[in-house]
Amino acid sequence: MKASAPYAWLVLAEGERHAFLEGVRPGITPEQLARITAMTEAFPELLALMDRRDLSVARLRKLAFGAPTEKTATVCAPSQEATVGDARPQGRRRGHGRHGQQAYTGARRVAVSHPTLRPGQPCPDCQRGKLRGQLKPATAIRLEAQPPITATVHEMEVLRCALCGKTFTAPTPPEAGTQKHDPSVGVMVGLLRYGSGMPFYRLAQWQRSLGVPLPASTQWELADEVARQVEPAVDALAQHAAQAPTLHNDDTTMRVSQLRRQIQAEEKPARTGIFTTGLVAQSPEHPIALFVTGRQHAGENLDDVLQHRDKERPPPLQMCDGLARNEPKVGTTTLAWCLAHGRRGFVDVAADFPEQCRYVLERVREVYRVDAQAKEKGLSSAERLRLHQTQSQPVMEALHAWLEEQRRDPRVEPNSGLGEAIEYMLDHWVELTRFLDQPGAPLDNNLCERMLKTAILHRKNSLSYKTQRGAKVGDIFMSLIQTCRLNRANPFDYVLALVRHTAEVKANPRAWLPWNYRDALAALTPPPSVDSG
Repeated sequence: MKASAPYAWLVLAEGERHAFLEGVRPGITPEQLARITAMTEAFPELLALMDRRDLSVARLRKLAFGAPTEKTATVCAPSQEATVGDARPQGRRRGHGRHGQQAYTGARRVAVSHPTLRPGQPCPDCQRGKLRGQLKPATAIRLEAQPPITATVHEMEVLRCALCGKTFTAPTPPEAGTQKHDPSVGVMVGLLRYGSGMPFYRLAQWQRSLGVPLPASTQWELADEVARQVEPAVDALAQHAAQAPTLHNDDTTMRVSQLRRQIQAEEKPARTGIFTTGLVAQSPEHPIALFVTGRQHAGENLDDVLQHRDKERPPPLQMCDGLARNEPKVGTTTLAWCLAHGRRGFVDVAADFPEQCRYVLERVREVYRVDAQAKEKGLSSAERLRLHQTQSQPVMEALHAWLEEQRRDPRVEPNSGLGEAIEYMLDHWVELTRFLDQPGAPLDNNLCERMLKTAILHRKNSLSYKTQRGAKVGDIFMSLIQTCRLNRANPFDYVLALVRHTAEVKANPRAWLPWNYRDALAALTPPPSVDSG
């Protein structure tokens, strides 16, 4: 009997689930209904996981809650053969202390002059030298809080004639603007929702408690308007990304209510899944992140991007995991598969095969240490390739020989977790070791998976998109936000600049990308007038 049999009665057919949700709808809030809907969708998936023959309690816990860490020292206990010389000094990690003043790029800066002294004056101490300026200023940082969205009420005085009754109203000041909502409001709402995972209803509650109401419906209208204004810049990013030498892609499941209803209405749907694809174009100059939500897989979305690639360019290097749906169906790429995924097969069975898994994890750790050295030294792609060929290739060749030996060992059951992990590594050895023969080939797809956490955060906090347009708006904001973060640009300043110059962005979107939009802004600013007198 299956493990999930006692709970099978909790799994509802699609019609029963719909009737159940309609029955509880009148007595609960929309937020509670959304959570119950998500639970009814997730419970069958959980039972299906429990029925898997290779599922242990530790693996179920990791699937449900995520692994806290997969470091070798955590997965495997230290081996008895470990020597003192193998231990790495546990020094204090750099960059984890207080933030210096240079980190506050978005702060308002106020120049403070000395109250009594000026450059050129005699030194008040020695009375012989003169004071000089142009030194690095001392700094004092002060942080203050304010609501995400603030409001100003302009109260224009109204006068009335005591005799004729005519009223006279003071003119509206220019700073009041012509619209109730400044463009910055829609930008901030979009960043909070799609960059930080704050649902509209939660921001509405927050704003109401702070005395500046901003209903959820208004937030959506403002975010949708901003997305329409900045969409040309996203299209330009996609065209730019198509030319990159290295492309990462992966996808994660997503919930879109409108698409789910369409799937349910189809008699025999060809595909029942809904996904958000993350695509990262990695180039030496300007990395780009793109998000696409819908029924297409990651490989199909990659095909759409590759349509913009110049024909004379060689096929790009594609980093992904081993799923066939990640590979393009039309475009041509040089596949490199994620070494972390191959490693993870041994992490999952480390409790059952500690010695064998420790050997693999320690060999892979040596490769990652070599890659870290290349990054610390700032090596070029060609120099990094030579370093890996010199130091990592012997390690990987020894690992390959060991894996072949284990596969021939009759004590290793091919259908066991260890046997399957070994088969995966050996069957895809060329793709997993692409970093040994291709300049710039990454070791893993962690960069793309980190980008996808933005979509996962939205799925956890907002549970689902309501419509396809809502998913499109989310993709636009996430693409701009993550591209700005990759290029160390301020996403609020960037998106606001796009909104305030929509005509210029539409006319020449390539001049309004996160790394060059400030040049476009400077070109629009007239030069200071020179007094001829």
